[in-house]
Amino acid sequence: MKKLSYLNYAAVLLLGVLIIASDFLNTSLFNFGEQNFAVWFVLSIFCFACGWYINKTLGWHFGGKVVFAVIIAVTVFSIFMVTFFGSYFGANELLTENLILYSLRNIVLGAMGFFGMSVQEVINNRKDSAMLKKQVDLYEREAEVSKKESEQMIKEASLTAEKIVNDAKAEADRIIIKKEILENELKEIIQTEKELIKRYEDKK
Repeated sequence: MKKLSYLNYAAVLLLGVLIIASDFLNTSLFNFGEQNFAVWFVLSIFCFACGWYINKTLGWHFGGKVVFAVIIAVTVFSIFMVTFFGSYFGANELLTENLILYSLRNIVLGAMGFFGMSVQEVINNRKDSAMLKKQVDLYEREAEVSKKESEQMIKEASLTAEKIVNDAKAEADRIIIKKEILENELKEIIQTEKELIKRYEDKK
Protein backbone atom coordinates (compact mmCIF):
# COMPACT_ATOMS: atom_id res chain seq x y z
CA MET A 1 0.00 0.00 0.00
CA LYS A 2 2.86 2.38 0.78
CA LYS A 3 4.59 1.58 -2.50
CA LEU A 4 1.42 2.47 -4.35
CA SER A 5 1.15 5.75 -2.43
CA TYR A 6 4.78 6.66 -3.19
CA LEU A 7 4.20 5.84 -6.86
CA ASN A 8 1.16 8.12 -6.93
CA TYR A 9 3.12 11.04 -5.50
CA ALA A 10 6.04 10.30 -7.84
CA ALA A 11 3.88 11.68 -10.67
CA VAL A 12 3.38 14.87 -8.63
CA LEU A 13 7.13 15.15 -8.07
CA LEU A 14 7.81 14.53 -11.76
CA LEU A 15 5.36 17.28 -12.70
CA GLY A 16 7.22 19.71 -10.44
CA VAL A 17 10.58 18.67 -11.92
CA LEU A 18 9.28 19.13 -15.47
CA ILE A 19 7.95 22.60 -14.69
CA ILE A 20 11.27 23.58 -13.09
CA ALA A 21 13.15 22.12 -16.08
CA SER A 22 11.34 24.55 -18.35
CA ASP A 23 13.15 27.41 -16.60
CA PHE A 24 16.48 26.16 -18.01
CA LEU A 25 15.44 26.01 -21.69
CA ASN A 26 17.25 29.23 -22.59
CA THR A 27 20.28 28.71 -20.34
CA SER A 28 23.62 27.05 -21.00
CA LEU A 29 22.32 23.92 -19.27
CA PHE A 30 19.60 23.27 -21.89
CA ASN A 31 20.47 25.50 -24.84
CA PHE A 32 18.48 23.90 -27.66
CA GLY A 33 18.26 26.92 -29.92
CA GLU A 34 15.78 26.35 -32.74
CA GLN A 35 14.58 23.12 -31.12
CA ASN A 36 13.11 24.98 -28.13
CA PHE A 37 9.58 24.53 -29.44
CA ALA A 38 10.01 20.76 -29.79
CA VAL A 39 11.41 20.52 -26.27
CA TRP A 40 8.60 22.74 -24.98
CA PHE A 41 6.05 20.50 -26.73
CA VAL A 42 7.60 17.36 -25.19
CA LEU A 43 7.54 18.98 -21.73
CA SER A 44 3.87 19.85 -22.28
CA ILE A 45 3.06 16.27 -23.27
CA PHE A 46 4.84 14.93 -20.18
CA CYS A 47 2.98 17.40 -17.95
CA PHE A 48 -0.27 16.33 -19.60
CA ALA A 49 0.58 12.67 -18.89
CA CYS A 50 1.44 13.48 -15.26
CA GLY A 51 -1.90 15.25 -14.83
CA TRP A 52 -3.66 12.25 -16.39
CA TYR A 53 -1.97 9.86 -13.96
CA ILE A 54 -2.52 12.15 -10.95
CA ASN A 55 -6.27 12.33 -11.64
CA LYS A 56 -6.42 8.58 -12.14
CA THR A 57 -4.70 7.82 -8.83
CA LEU A 58 -5.41 10.76 -6.52
CA GLY A 59 -8.79 11.83 -7.88
CA TRP A 60 -10.06 15.13 -9.23
CA HIS A 61 -10.52 17.05 -5.98
CA PHE A 62 -7.43 16.01 -4.03
CA GLY A 63 -5.27 15.72 -7.16
CA GLY A 64 -6.32 19.20 -8.26
CA LYS A 65 -5.31 20.66 -4.90
CA VAL A 66 -1.95 18.88 -5.09
CA VAL A 67 -1.27 20.10 -8.64
CA PHE A 68 -2.26 23.65 -7.70
CA ALA A 69 0.09 23.51 -4.70
CA VAL A 70 2.92 22.22 -6.94
CA ILE A 71 2.37 25.08 -9.41
CA ILE A 72 2.47 27.67 -6.64
CA ALA A 73 5.55 26.11 -5.00
CA VAL A 74 7.45 25.74 -8.27
CA THR A 75 6.55 29.28 -9.35
CA VAL A 76 7.83 30.68 -6.05
CA PHE A 77 10.99 28.59 -6.41
CA SER A 78 11.48 29.81 -10.00
CA ILE A 79 11.08 33.43 -8.93
CA PHE A 80 13.68 32.81 -6.23
CA MET A 81 16.14 31.30 -8.73
CA VAL A 82 15.63 33.99 -11.35
CA THR A 83 15.98 36.72 -8.73
CA PHE A 84 19.17 35.44 -7.09
CA PHE A 85 20.76 33.87 -10.19
CA GLY A 86 19.67 36.46 -12.73
CA SER A 87 23.00 36.42 -14.57
CA TYR A 88 22.68 32.68 -15.20
CA PHE A 89 19.12 33.00 -16.50
CA GLY A 90 19.89 36.16 -18.50
CA ALA A 91 17.50 38.18 -16.39
CA ASN A 92 19.81 40.99 -15.25
CA GLU A 93 17.82 43.53 -17.21
CA LEU A 94 14.08 43.94 -17.01
CA LEU A 95 13.92 41.65 -13.96
CA THR A 96 10.18 42.21 -13.40
CA GLU A 97 9.27 41.26 -16.97
CA ASN A 98 11.44 38.15 -16.77
CA LEU A 99 9.86 37.12 -13.49
CA ILE A 100 6.44 37.41 -15.12
CA LEU A 101 7.56 35.41 -18.16
CA TYR A 102 9.08 32.62 -16.07
CA SER A 103 5.96 32.54 -13.87
CA LEU A 104 3.71 32.33 -16.92
CA ARG A 105 5.87 29.52 -18.31
CA ASN A 106 5.40 27.55 -15.11
CA ILE A 107 1.68 28.28 -15.00
CA VAL A 108 1.22 27.16 -18.63
CA LEU A 109 2.91 23.82 -17.96
CA GLY A 110 0.89 23.45 -14.77
CA ALA A 111 -2.22 24.17 -16.81
CA MET A 112 -1.21 21.31 -19.11
CA GLY A 113 -1.23 19.08 -16.02
CA PHE A 114 -4.74 20.33 -15.22
CA PHE A 115 -5.69 19.71 -18.85
CA GLY A 116 -4.52 16.09 -18.54
CA MET A 117 -6.56 15.75 -15.36
CA SER A 118 -9.63 17.22 -17.07
CA VAL A 119 -9.41 14.91 -20.08
CA GLN A 120 -9.00 11.87 -17.84
CA GLU A 121 -11.93 13.02 -15.68
CA VAL A 122 -14.14 13.51 -18.74
CA ILE A 123 -13.27 10.02 -20.00
CA ASN A 124 -14.01 8.57 -16.56
CA ASN A 125 -17.34 10.40 -16.43
CA ARG A 126 -18.24 9.14 -19.89
CA LYS A 127 -17.39 5.58 -18.85
CA ASP A 128 -19.46 6.00 -15.68
CA SER A 129 -22.32 7.48 -17.70
CA ALA A 130 -22.18 4.58 -20.17
CA MET A 131 -22.14 2.10 -17.29
CA LEU A 132 -25.06 3.85 -15.59
CA LYS A 133 -26.97 3.88 -18.88
CA LYS A 134 -26.43 0.13 -19.23
CA GLN A 135 -27.63 -0.38 -15.66
CA VAL A 136 -30.70 1.80 -16.30
CA ASP A 137 -31.46 -0.16 -19.48
CA LEU A 138 -31.06 -3.41 -17.56
CA TYR A 139 -33.36 -2.17 -14.79
CA GLU A 140 -35.92 -1.04 -17.37
CA ARG A 141 -35.85 -4.47 -19.04
CA GLU A 142 -36.18 -6.16 -15.65
CA ALA A 143 -39.05 -3.83 -14.77
CA GLU A 144 -40.74 -4.65 -18.07
CA VAL A 145 -40.32 -8.38 -17.43
CA SER A 146 -41.62 -7.96 -13.88
CA LYS A 147 -44.58 -5.97 -15.20
CA LYS A 148 -45.44 -8.71 -17.70
CA GLU A 149 -45.07 -11.37 -14.99
CA SER A 150 -47.30 -9.33 -12.66
CA GLU A 151 -49.92 -8.91 -15.39
CA GLN A 152 -49.78 -12.65 -16.09
CA MET A 153 -50.13 -13.46 -12.37
CA ILE A 154 -53.06 -11.03 -12.06
CA LYS A 155 -54.71 -12.59 -15.10
CA GLU A 156 -54.21 -16.11 -13.73
CA ALA A 157 -55.50 -15.03 -10.32
CA SER A 158 -58.54 -13.44 -11.96
CA LEU A 159 -59.27 -16.62 -13.91
CA THR A 160 -58.81 -18.72 -10.78
CA ALA A 161 -61.10 -16.44 -8.78
CA GLU A 162 -63.71 -16.54 -11.56
CA LYS A 163 -63.52 -20.35 -11.65
CA ILE A 164 -63.91 -20.50 -7.86
CA VAL A 165 -66.92 -18.17 -8.04
CA ASN A 166 -68.50 -20.21 -10.83
CA ASP A 167 -67.86 -23.46 -8.97
CA ALA A 168 -69.32 -21.98 -5.79
CA LYS A 169 -72.37 -20.71 -7.72
CA ALA A 170 -72.86 -24.12 -9.36
CA GLU A 171 -72.53 -25.82 -5.98
CA ALA A 172 -75.03 -23.40 -4.47
CA ASP A 173 -77.47 -24.04 -7.32
CA ARG A 174 -77.05 -27.79 -6.85
CA ILE A 175 -77.71 -27.49 -3.12
CA ILE A 176 -80.81 -25.34 -3.74
CA ILE A 177 -82.17 -27.86 -6.26
CA LYS A 178 -81.46 -30.71 -3.87
CA LYS A 179 -83.19 -28.76 -1.08
CA GLU A 180 -86.25 -28.17 -3.27
CA ILE A 181 -86.37 -31.87 -4.19
CA LEU A 182 -86.16 -32.85 -0.52
CA GLU A 183 -88.87 -30.32 0.37
CA ASN A 184 -91.15 -31.67 -2.35
CA GLU A 185 -90.51 -35.26 -1.25
CA LEU A 186 -91.17 -34.27 2.35
CA LYS A 187 -94.41 -32.55 1.34
CA GLU A 188 -95.47 -35.66 -0.56
CA ILE A 189 -94.66 -37.84 2.43
CA ILE A 190 -96.61 -35.54 4.75
CA GLN A 191 -99.54 -35.46 2.32
CA THR A 192 -99.48 -39.23 2.05
CA GLU A 193 -99.42 -39.55 5.84
CA LYS A 194 -102.36 -37.18 6.13
CA GLU A 195 -104.37 -39.21 3.64
CA LEU A 196 -103.54 -42.42 5.44
CA ILE A 197 -104.56 -40.93 8.78
CA LYS A 198 -107.81 -39.63 7.26
CA ARG A 199 -108.66 -43.04 5.77
CA TYR A 200 -107.87 -44.67 9.08
CA GLU A 201 -110.18 -42.28 10.89
CA ASP A 202 -112.96 -42.78 8.30
CA LYS A 203 -112.85 -46.54 8.77
CA LYS A 204 -113.48 -46.15 12.47
